[in-house]
Amino acid sequence: MDYRMERTEEVVEGVAEFVRVKLGIEPDLKQCEVLESTAKRGILNCTRQWGKSTVAAAKAVHRAYTENGSLVLVASPCERQSGEFLNKVEEFVRRLGMRTRGDGSNRLSLLMPNGSRIVGLPGTEATVRGFSAVSMLLIDEASRVPDTMYKALRPMLAVNNGDLWLMSTPWGQRGFFWQEWTHGGERWHRVSVPATECARISAEFLAEEEAALGSRWYEQEYLCKFVETGSGWFSQELVLQSLDEVEPLVL
Repeated sequence: MDYRMERTEEVVEGVAEFVRVKLGIEPDLKQCEVLESTAKRGILNCTRQWGKSTVAAAKAVHRAYTENGSLVLVASPCERQSGEFLNKVEEFVRRLGMRTRGDGSNRLSLLMPNGSRIVGLPGTEATVRGFSAVSMLLIDEASRVPDTMYKALRPMLAVNNGDLWLMSTPWGQRGFFWQEWTHGGERWHRVSVPATECARISAEFLAEEEAALGSRWYEQEYLCKFVETGSGWFSQELVLQSLDEVEPLVL
């Protein structure tokens, strides 16, 4: 039987309400924005410890629970991180009163009674191919995932016109995460939450972290800034400024 995209009868109205009632989590306003978003493309550029993976895992479980036979893929820089994500998923599924089990084909996987699957992928492009008709693709720690992996994963969304969400803190001005955030256009729903806007992180802790890490690393990890990689002699801003000031040569 083809279960794909059929709706289950037992559905709590709204994803945020599902997370509250079924999973026992009280999301904050920004997390509710992500959970309720119907965008086909989304980017979370958020501070460490904001709950990016938790929110994405809840969103994945809601999709699998409410759409029979759906396939949700989770990609990360390495298999261990995909495994950590699947651990969150398994905990949420247990809260739904379901026994967790694999799909029989993939080591990092979870099969629901309605035929839906959530599969965690290894961190190499050569070993992720073969999936199709993906309902939702989540890329965790996206700034650390190679561009080749990203390009190998995107075609898997074609048949079902699946959703794509990227979650990460920045890692310099490079890679697809930076490109999509900066130049991806209006098709992306962007959510940025620096640590200074997260009530769960104290100002005292942030002051200690800035002193310990230095401003560049602190801005990257906690303020969601795409700081330059430092691989060149001059900053990008200085180079662009110098080009603006150069007068054309008249022959």
